[in-house]
Amino acid sequence: MKFYTQERVALFIDGANLYSAARSLGFEIDYRRLLESFRKESHLVRAFYYTALVEDQEYSPLRPLIDWLDYNGFTMVTKPAKEYTDAMGRRKVKGNMDIELAIDVMEMAPHIDHVVLFSGDGDFRRLVEAVQRKGVRVSVVSSTKTQPPMVADELRRQADTFIELQDLMPKIMRDQTARDHSRTAGVHATLRTGSSSAPPSPAQAMDDFDEIDTADPRKHLR
Repeated sequence: MKFYTQERVALFIDGANLYSAARSLGFEIDYRRLLESFRKESHLVRAFYYTALVEDQEYSPLRPLIDWLDYNGFTMVTKPAKEYTDAMGRRKVKGNMDIELAIDVMEMAPHIDHVVLFSGDGDFRRLVEAVQRKGVRVSVVSSTKTQPPMVADELRRQADTFIELQDLMPKIMRDQTARDHSRTAGVHATLRTGSSSAPPSPAQAMDDFDEIDTADPRKHLR
């Protein structure tokens, strides 16, 4: 990563896009480590996390993760997801946070020196260009190592710096031991209570995240 120690940095994380990229690379993100990594490299001003939520559900697998992030240094930006039934009769959920993310980037631009965008969505190219005209550097975090690549070529070209997510993996991946411990704890809780209705840990919430069909993060490739 290319950062200056006194550089004011803000992270903008497209939750669904980042999760899909990490899953395609075969690892899970430890958000505490992610935050600590950028704090060591720069003067981190804010870390935004964007995701859509399905409302009117008795339980949302994302809620424990969102609550944890909210209490541990992230600024959460959420909105209700839209539900629909596709032609095959399957229930689908879509949630696009592009507008919310773009507005926050433009509002923060006068107060920061460097935007770090965790998304490969080509729709953000114009946003990156607009922020650069204000004198703000932009780094894009995504991956070209997946099949197909998760980052749109036009976004990668527009960014001042492209950070390959796979290269960040040693710094931000969730420890397998911690993951196994989390799952074991969940099993033990189920055995004790005879029910699996207890709220999961943030780690378990990430395991359940792929059950929600959010906006396709690779739509910019079509």
